[in-house]
Amino acid sequence: MTDTANSLQDLGAMTGDEAVTVTETLAQPKIDAQGRAYGTGRRKEAVARVWIKPGSGKITINGRDQEQYFARPVLRMVIAQPLIEAGRETEFDVIATVKGSGLMGQAGAVRHGLSRALVAYEPGLRKVLKPFGFMTRDPRVVERKKYGKAKARRSFQFSKR
Repeated sequence: MTDTANSLQDLGAMTGDEAVTVTETLAQPKIDAQGRAYGTGRRKEAVARVWIKPGSGKITINGRDQEQYFARPVLRMVIAQPLIEAGRETEFDVIATVKGSGLMGQAGAVRHGLSRALVAYEPGLRKVLKPFGFMTRDPRVVERKKYGKAKARRSFQFSKR
């Protein structure tokens, strides 16, 4: 058969099946019964579970306000990046639980989880957040120590005699 089908309708016409219909599936929001959207974020060894719901823009991490949990302004800026780029700084309340790694890894995990939760709540934001790299999990992790080495790559000091 040398005919090529360019669409589902062409395929239906070629097979004689008129029941083939084209339905364009757009991503649907994933919102639970409480009106929240969920996203899991990971960075280094940190794992963050992030829920967003319509609100005033309050960010809570492990039951504490973001200013208490992340004292450094750089870490708070990292968390807020997806909301700022999406233009939703004061529209959502963010509740996150995070564990593992250090504060920088945890901030990166919350940012990743927040981005995924925003896309779950409003799928159209994916095109806004993806170019900034917020939807991509950062694959960099600490390299393991190898046997016969002092650390991951450092060798023991060489002694000629």
